[in-house]
Amino acid sequence: MPATRHEFFSSEFLAQLERLALFSRRIFRGHVKGERRSPRRGHSVEFADYRPYGVGDDLRYVDWNIYARTDRLHVKLFVDEEDLCLHLLVDGSASMGFGEPSKLDHAVRVAAALGFVGLVNLERVGVAVLRGRVAEGWPPARGRNQVQGLLGFLGGVRAAGGTGLDAALMDYAMRAREPGLAVILSDLLDPEGWQAGVRALLEHRFDVHVVHVLSPEEMNPELAGDLRLVDSETGEVRDLSVDGEALRGYRDRLRQFLEHAETFCRSQEIGYHRVVTDTPPAEFVLSALRGRVLV
Repeated sequence: MPATRHEFFSSEFLAQLERLALFSRRIFRGHVKGERRSPRRGHSVEFADYRPYGVGDDLRYVDWNIYARTDRLHVKLFVDEEDLCLHLLVDGSASMGFGEPSKLDHAVRVAAALGFVGLVNLERVGVAVLRGRVAEGWPPARGRNQVQGLLGFLGGVRAAGGTGLDAALMDYAMRAREPGLAVILSDLLDPEGWQAGVRALLEHRFDVHVVHVLSPEEMNPELAGDLRLVDSETGEVRDLSVDGEALRGYRDRLRQFLEHAETFCRSQEIGYHRVVTDTPPAEFVLSALRGRVLV
């Protein structure tokens, strides 16, 4: 898996990412001043507006020129600039290793693009790898000089272990020091579900997006005859005969699965973005995510 900037990004894609910024539907108060414009009024160097003086307002921000002209006190308001924390939550379970390229490879490349945009815009970016629990992570960091570290970490992620999305997401929601923009990249293939984990993020005030990663083989399987299928995570073996009726049943179940995932996300005001791995990551980022996660 790639681990350097040049291997993750073409020069053209990199130039396009340089011109983008992250978008969040919620306002988060950061730890340090950033380059993000907030609707809240603060005390940066850029003037925004005036409002009448109120008891307790800082007299340093009174405009005495207006007072001299009108005999009324007004205070200056300034643009409040703040940083955002981007939480990249990558499903690293064994099922993500399926396909060519694998679902994990595609998810990692999308995560790398989003993380790059965040870091070059002086946002904080952190990564967690989801398996039966939050197995490993790259703690939130800030600044362009952290790009190589981010790509190096993502380049080393391997698909292994079982899936436990609910437990992993709940664990992350509880342990994260502050909310922010959370992007979950997963195939959502967890028999125990994943909705409770996503709700935990919402309850902790995260702005949540789900990138649902699927392979072409899952969307349109080319199987026939007597087969023995082995679950990559549990080792369960199932013998079956694949014919037209079996494929129709599979496609019906797949349609229900996809509709349920999208309907749940829409009902919870979660951004839902489906991608099949034969779509180049650059195309997906610049089309599907632009205007929703990126601006």
